[in-house]
Amino acid sequence: MSSARTAAFRPGRAPTAARNSAGSTLSRWSRSALSTTDNRSRAPIAEATAKKLWGGRFTGETDPLMHKYNQSLSYDQRMWREDIDGSVVYAKALHAQGIITQQELDSIKEGLEEVGKEWDEGTFQVAPNDEDIHTANERRLVELIGDAGKKLHTGRSRNDQVATDGRLWTMRRLQVLRQDLRTFLRIACERSEQEVDALMPGFTHLQPAQTVRWSHWLLSHCAALQRDDERLRDMTPRVARLPLGSGALAGNPFGVDRQVMAEDLGFFDGVCPNSMDAVSDRDWVIEAIFCSSMIMTHLSRWAEDLIVYSTAQFGYVSMADAYSTGSSLMPQKKNPDALELLRGKAGRTLGSLAGILTVVKGTPTTYNKDLQEDKEMLFDVMDTVSDSVRIAIGVVSTMTIHPEKMVLGLSADMLATDLAEYLVRKGMPFRDTHHVAGEAVALAEKKGCGISDLTLEDLRSLSELFEEDVAEVWSFDRSAELRCTEGGTAKSSVLEQVAKLKAYLDEE
Repeated sequence: MSSARTAAFRPGRAPTAARNSAGSTLSRWSRSALSTTDNRSRAPIAEATAKKLWGGRFTGETDPLMHKYNQSLSYDQRMWREDIDGSVVYAKALHAQGIITQQELDSIKEGLEEVGKEWDEGTFQVAPNDEDIHTANERRLVELIGDAGKKLHTGRSRNDQVATDGRLWTMRRLQVLRQDLRTFLRIACERSEQEVDALMPGFTHLQPAQTVRWSHWLLSHCAALQRDDERLRDMTPRVARLPLGSGALAGNPFGVDRQVMAEDLGFFDGVCPNSMDAVSDRDWVIEAIFCSSMIMTHLSRWAEDLIVYSTAQFGYVSMADAYSTGSSLMPQKKNPDALELLRGKAGRTLGSLAGILTVVKGTPTTYNKDLQEDKEMLFDVMDTVSDSVRIAIGVVSTMTIHPEKMVLGLSADMLATDLAEYLVRKGMPFRDTHHVAGEAVALAEKKGCGISDLTLEDLRSLSELFEEDVAEVWSFDRSAELRCTEGGTAKSSVLEQVAKLKAYLDEE
């Protein structure tokens, strides 16, 4: 082997390596890739590398693509308020331990207030070295107040900072989401009470099954959404635990009072009990996405029913123009686009749920950059579910029901079960009555008439227990009213469900 080839494969040397001034090596393939980058962007990136919070360890410049790949400011800037709130509280904790003076604390608070004002007014100027909302706010703070701003990060890591910001942001969004969800439930309660007399077919397997009330159907979806509200309520304490003061993973070396910080920031369930877990725990993200996915799943099922009920073949409900669109080709069309989007966006949230579980499941203890992927999914899901609940509020408050069309969907064969129950009251075992009622259905089909058109003689040919009072069976109102147990479709039962839901909404 030639000396040139020997040198090329000598251990510790990269093949055809090019060394930069810092002594690092780039293969010819890496150099080729970098050469395609716009050179005009290289200078600010190189300068930015030196200015990064972690830049003291590094002397080589950051690949511009890596800078873009690594940054999260483009989406986590929406937590600017939470980041500032957490920084103010942390500054107070440092002052309590004598790390910063009162003058420095006042300066930090004033500077952070100015930073917040810039974000609020849309005048905040992002710099090339701003990787995320934390570095952006701190960089701007130092520009405004000088060296005092450099003390703010004492004992604090972006690991516990981002967890604090994310939890605080999620707490606030959950509160708003619950308010919106409960608004939907209140409107549905009012409609259920006002429209309790409307009867409609209840379906199993999408086949007409038994007589129910429209209000009973609407409250069935409220029951599911009430469970969603309960889930949000139950998960909130697990979100409301403070990670701040955990440092990078091992804890804070300056004795900051985490309980005081938790109280100041509204983390009512105290502090995260273990610093290693605190910086890597994303259960609260998973739970928020899961609970949101459940809401979307339930809204999707509600929307699916209404899509069917609003078709010309059913005509049970009409959507308001505000939540419908037309066809670019067919002028007669009125499409329930709001409902279809509710149904479609449920798939989007379910995809994020699978995504966040996949991201978290493979991360070792403790913090890893994989966890940066949590925010885009969390933000997107929370935006989607919030918008969806508000759209659902609009739909439920503006749709029009058509009871006369609902009644047309009722048919006598749906009372076959009532016929069987009639015989139960006469003393016949239900298994036998079910068989007799089935024979009545078959007889009506044979005679080419409805089951309610069978004569008393026809019915007595099936069982001697039929008497004149069997005519009462063929009343849809009676059928509904017989289901008067708790949770049933009788008027009293439906109004009881309304009262219970109202009590639930009023108790918090």
